[in-house]
Amino acid sequence: MKTVMENPAPEIIEIMCQRGLTLGVVESATGGLISHLITDVPGCSAVYQGSITSYSNDVKINVVGVKAATIEKYGAVSAAVARQMAAGGRKVLGVDICVADTGIAGPAGATPGKPVGLFYLGLSCASGTYSRKHIFHGTREENKRSAALAALGWVGEWLLHN
Repeated sequence: MKTVMENPAPEIIEIMCQRGLTLGVVESATGGLISHLITDVPGCSAVYQGSITSYSNDVKINVVGVKAATIEKYGAVSAAVARQMAAGGRKVLGVDICVADTGIAGPAGATPGKPVGLFYLGLSCASGTYSRKHIFHGTREENKRSAALAALGWVGEWLLHN
């Protein structure tokens, strides 16, 4: 896979094409950037089914299927919400793999225990649903890009090991 600053989407799409797998995305803090990086790749339509940008909690709950109780208990920026976003997106979009993000891009939005740059990623596939925590230290734009590349990098990593 490419370095953290390069878009791994071309390699991901190639591998997924070879394996006959489909990909979907549920985004919050990245606001569509993951989808943009995927759709920059010619031929992505062979694997990429689409995305949901669930910026509000209402969309997370009513479209994606995140439980309101999960948001109340852990907050929208949490591992539990990232997992539910990925699992819900996998179901709604009808895909083999769904990656999701929720985070605090900045410059505002930090709360006690949740600093600017905190992102949780979710990944859901046939073998299970997982989450990862990241803390980035850039501008709003840099944090969004870092999160989007980390999400795609995780998909690439999963493909290499499964």
